[in-house]
Amino acid sequence: MTILVTGAAGFVGYHVSQALLERGERVIGVDNLNAYYDPALKTARLDRLKQSSGFTFHHIELSDASALLRLAHHESDITGVLHFAAQAGVRYSMTNPAAFADSNVLGHVSVLEFARRLPRLKHLVYASSSSVYGRNTQLPFRETDRVDQPGSFYAVTKRAGELTSSTYSHLYGIPQTGLRFFTVYGPWGRPDMAYYIFARAISRGEDVTLYEGDALARDFTYIADVVTGVLAVFEKPPAPGEARVLNIGNHRPESVRYLVQLLERELGRSAKLRLLPRPDADVETTWACIDALHALTGWRPSTVLEDGVSRFVSWFRQYEAR
Repeated sequence: MTILVTGAAGFVGYHVSQALLERGERVIGVDNLNAYYDPALKTARLDRLKQSSGFTFHHIELSDASALLRLAHHESDITGVLHFAAQAGVRYSMTNPAAFADSNVLGHVSVLEFARRLPRLKHLVYASSSSVYGRNTQLPFRETDRVDQPGSFYAVTKRAGELTSSTYSHLYGIPQTGLRFFTVYGPWGRPDMAYYIFARAISRGEDVTLYEGDALARDFTYIADVVTGVLAVFEKPPAPGEARVLNIGNHRPESVRYLVQLLERELGRSAKLRLLPRPDADVETTWACIDALHALTGWRPSTVLEDGVSRFVSWFRQYEAR
């Protein structure tokens, strides 16, 4: 198969691309390599992908619809699209909402316009987010829950992507699945994520900023489990004209303070804690119900937080010491 992966130099896109290449697929990677976090990390991921003869890369800004349409003309044999490119960062969306509108709304539309011009397309899988559950307080989060009270502009853009995909499936018959990711972590992860920020602060003897409250918890999901889940879903497309959304998480919320304790243990240093009130854009707890994903594919996560943090720190020490 020939598969397009957007955000191929990003965290999830890199790992999924690597898995596809290892099983012999041809992967076309697209990324704009923006500077939201250190582009050197994105380049390092990309360099590893380029070692495979089955990988080709295009530096494209997704909001430039014409660039994607030209690619569709030259790569008409694409059978699958895995769309992970997005502007990330819940709190960043409060200071630079325009970046999120460009990437997550206009960029998403560009990908859909690209997809509807692919005559051999079998399935489009795209990244949504647990943030769409917003101010919902009923746990665990289920795909049938209301998602009309977002808590951040980032969540607004991800929900807009889901609605837009549903409309394009209805109008143009594109089989689509949106995956609501829950706090993905692991090697080659994003340095703007809390676990990475905590690891850097602990290793450097700097303050670790935590939000007040013992109930602060996240459904931390290890990257290798995410990859197997994505590929399992990819191989189960809905019927033409159908669109669905599925949770993909560890189905086990863990205390953020416990995460810090694990990082302390693996790094061999104590954290200097600094407590602040939790901002309105951050929910207290996330917890994924994964019954629908399991029923469709049989997938269940297999990595406990203790093992995942240990693997992340092993990579973190090596990467940060370069």
